[in-house]
Amino acid sequence: MSFLTIGHRGMMGVEPENTLRSFVRAEHEGLDVIELDLHLSKDGALVVMHDADVDRTTDGAGPIAERTLAELRELDAGRGERIPVFEEVVEAVKAPLQAEIKDVAAAQALAEVMRSRDLVGRVDVISFHDEALAAIRTLLPGVRTALVGSRYGADVVDRAQAVGATMLSLNIRRLTLELVERAHAAHLKVVGWTVNTHDQLRLARGLGLDGVVTDQPEIRRAVRFTA
Repeated sequence: MSFLTIGHRGMMGVEPENTLRSFVRAEHEGLDVIELDLHLSKDGALVVMHDADVDRTTDGAGPIAERTLAELRELDAGRGERIPVFEEVVEAVKAPLQAEIKDVAAAQALAEVMRSRDLVGRVDVISFHDEALAAIRTLLPGVRTALVGSRYGADVVDRAQAVGATMLSLNIRRLTLELVERAHAAHLKVVGWTVNTHDQLRLARGLGLDGVVTDQPEIRRAVRFTA
């Protein structure tokens, strides 16, 4: 199986994160998969942004959930980019996507878009929240999902199996060879984040990971020489 490179929020090491510019750059750099984050606007749009508020990544302030899409569109998300919605990303790039959902409400909205646009084969749904993954699988039978973990424990494999996930996306700083082997024995793929240096890439290879999430285009280039 090939070693996956996943563009974190597009290519956020060199472009404004979670913008169309960032996603297009990730595809141009040859990343295998592009990861993005979803929240719901006040009027129910699937807004592509990592944080629950706009403070860090735009020139605005306040929660996404308290603004309509039209109000969010007025903000500068970096280098003149506007905050995109999920449907625009689907049209802007052709690469497979990982869509991270923060809550069950976003799962409902995402399921509707994926069903109407026949995206089940192209989009994997990922989340830190077990209940959100369980919800999307109920809404979209057959969808591929991944459980994300930062401060996870040894039970993360069991949690992934319980919600029908096929992949774990885990903070590489906590990963052990034992956990990776246990996940593989349970037929789960394991990717590590965030891998931005050659040392981290060597660690990922040594752990036997199935791929990495990265901010940097040079990691994609380096993978070609470490296969």
